[in-house]
Order: sequence, then C-alpha cells, then structure tokens
Amino acid sequence: MRIRLGTRGSMLALAQSDWVAGRLRSAGHDVAVVRIVTEGDLRPVDTVPGEGIFVAAIANALKRGQIDVAVHSAKDVPLEEEPDLVIVAYPERADPRDALVTKSKAQSLANLPANATVGTDSPRRAGFVRAARGDLRIVPLHGNVDTRLRRLDAGEVDALVIAAAGLDRLGRGARIDQRIDPKVITPAPAQGALAIQARRTDGALLEALEKLDEQDVRLAVEAERSVLSATGGTCRAPVGALASIEGERFTMIVGGVNSDGSDLRVEVIEGERSNAIALAGAAGRRLAGAVLLR
Repeated sequence: MRIRLGTRGSMLALAQSDWVAGRLRSAGHDVAVVRIVTEGDLRPVDTVPGEGIFVAAIANALKRGQIDVAVHSAKDVPLEEEPDLVIVAYPERADPRDALVTKSKAQSLANLPANATVGTDSPRRAGFVRAARGDLRIVPLHGNVDTRLRRLDAGEVDALVIAAAGLDRLGRGARIDQRIDPKVITPAPAQGALAIQARRTDGALLEALEKLDEQDVRLAVEAERSVLSATGGTCRAPVGALASIEGERFTMIVGGVNSDGSDLRVEVIEGERSNAIALAGAAGRRLAGAVLLR
C-alpha cells in the first residue's frame, strides 16, 4: 500500500523516520516521508519546551487525514491517549541511556574538572547531575543535537548530557565520552524508543504496522510511562525509569530527584512480566511520596 509518513524536519526526526520508512519499504510498501513543522520547531532556541510540542502538529495532521502514519520519539508522546489514534508499534529500541559529551574526550561525570559547566535542557538531567556532583554548574542549553554539539565545541559549556540514542541514530556515537550508568542518571521514561502512531480505523494499515512492534519494547515503554503517570508528572518531570524484560522476568530502575539535586531516590524493582505495569505504578507512587519532583 502507499503510506504517507509524517515527521518533524529535524535531522534526528528524519533519521528516525527514514529508518521506519526503510522497514516498511522492505515489506513492499510505497512510503512517502512528509515533513511537518511543529510548535517545537518554531520556538526560539533557548525556550523551555512544553508538553507535547513536538507531537501535537503531527498527530493533528494524522487525524485530518493529511498523513497515514506518524513517527515520534516515544518519550515526547503525552501520557493522555488520543481517542482517535493508537500507538500501533514500538520497534527496536536504541540505547536508552544518557551520555556525557565533552571536547577533550576520555572524560566521565566523575572526573570532570571542579566547577565545570554542563549543558542540558532537562530538569531531570540537571537534578541527577547535581546530585552526583554538587560542584558542577548547570547551563540551560536547548536546541537539536547538532546545535548543542556546536555550542559545546564553541566553548559555551564544558560538557553536555544528552540522549545517547540521538547521537547514535545520527552517526555521532563516537562523540560520546561516557554512557552514564542508569543508577546515576536514570533515563527519561521511553527514552531511545520510537512510537509509530496511526488512526484506529485504518485496519489494513494497522495490520501492516503491527509487524514492526516489539512486544518486549512495548511492555518496557508502557511500564516506564506508568511510573511517570503515577507521579502525576509530564515528560519534563525529573523522573526516570528504565525497564528490561528477560523472558518472564521484569526489572526496572526507577529514579527521581528535584532539579536542584535534592531528595535523590533510586530504586530497583523486580518481578514477573505479568505484574510489570502494577509494579511500575506502585514504584511511581512511592517516588511521588518521597520526592517533591520540582
């Protein structure tokens, strides 16, 4: 079938969408990639992003019938589900960890110079970095991956903390100094995963897209998002969760911290695969009771 695949026009969004398009083309489908400008693309570089600003315009185009499929970074998808749309597939996941990038290489969070500046656009990353190294100075640094790398190389900051998946998907994984232990900086729920969205009524298309779904990735992402939902937070909340599925066993690291580095809490939960969502929700409620998450 012919499929119009909607995506943002950033280099990372296009890389992600081209990967999905390639999978669909290899299955015999005719795929056209349609670029859509979102609110997040129009904001000034150093404006703090809001909930769903990279998703809403693409989802609206899907509802209006301008495209047939949307590809999102799963961590950007709002928790509240669109009634007319469905996340039909979570394909293979990239490295979900956060990464440290510097100009000098061979660095780690532990051995950055005293009082070094660290650029990040995330309250979560800022909080975990401050909890790990209270001397480091956080510099709000927004923009796409290439923009942030250029600002690092221009000397605006000494280091970046950024998603490893974005660097890997853009072929810039060699820039990574350290893939940070999730117990030190717990990744955002669904980080590194893609969410493929379509209309609930497009039966034949849904059937084709379901072939891209990885059940272990789906369960991990849904459990991680259950943690965030239980805390009452949004994708900007200083909450992290990273699940892994091995057969019938479920393991998840859950972390939360205030953006000033206070009230750090990291917990590892384990159990049966069938109890993953319930365990995740309980962990989220414990986290919300222990950390202000501001």
